[in-house]
Amino acid sequence: MVEPAPGRRLRAGSCSNSEVASNLFCGVKSAGKDNFMSNPPTTPSPTPAVPEPPKTPSGPTINIGEEFGTAKKNLPSGKILVIAIIVLGIVVAFVSFLRRAKPQASGTLDNVVAVEIPGQDSTMVALTFTIHNTSDKILYVHTLQASVKTPAAPDSVVDAVSAVDFDRYFQAFPALKNGSQPALSPEAKIQPGESTSRTIIVAFPMKLEAFNQRQVLAAVIWPYDQTVPIVLSK
Repeated sequence: MVEPAPGRRLRAGSCSNSEVASNLFCGVKSAGKDNFMSNPPTTPSPTPAVPEPPKTPSGPTINIGEEFGTAKKNLPSGKILVIAIIVLGIVVAFVSFLRRAKPQASGTLDNVVAVEIPGQDSTMVALTFTIHNTSDKILYVHTLQASVKTPAAPDSVVDAVSAVDFDRYFQAFPALKNGSQPALSPEAKIQPGESTSRTIIVAFPMKLEAFNQRQVLAAVIWPYDQTVPIVLSK
């Protein structure tokens, strides 16, 4: 093997003298190698896969538009709605009528005695009545009143005087005692099914002449825990 002269180096891609015969194309190979490294072969990019079209499902299909429908198809007609509203209103009115508040008792206004109070333009009246507890609960009296309707006074309502003053009024106006019964007082109670006759005394702010022109006179009893009074009129 021939060594290269001192100070002389072989260039890349060159061959020694002993390698010339066996490697005839050494320089060609080296040149080809250099060219290959400087220009590497280009790898072709893969072709993108084309998506397949969706397959048509076999069997029955569902039409979403028909499934959810429209207001025109799902809602009843206007006539049916009107009829339903009318029927509902009738039912509500009927139930309200059956469940409306009713007086706890009934009765009659049996006797009325009136006297004029001198110098006061007022009339004292004793009202005697019979009251019957028609409920299944004890009737507890809360408030006692009387009302009168005259051409001059469409509706005059006054409270009853205290029962403890009955004797004093009877002494001052003996006529009030005619046909009277024991006084009915607040806090009095009437048992279920019980009937009783009682008297209340009131004073209306009108002269006896105006009172005698009355159109309606009534004793009004308000029980506890009731929204409707017991009205005994004549």
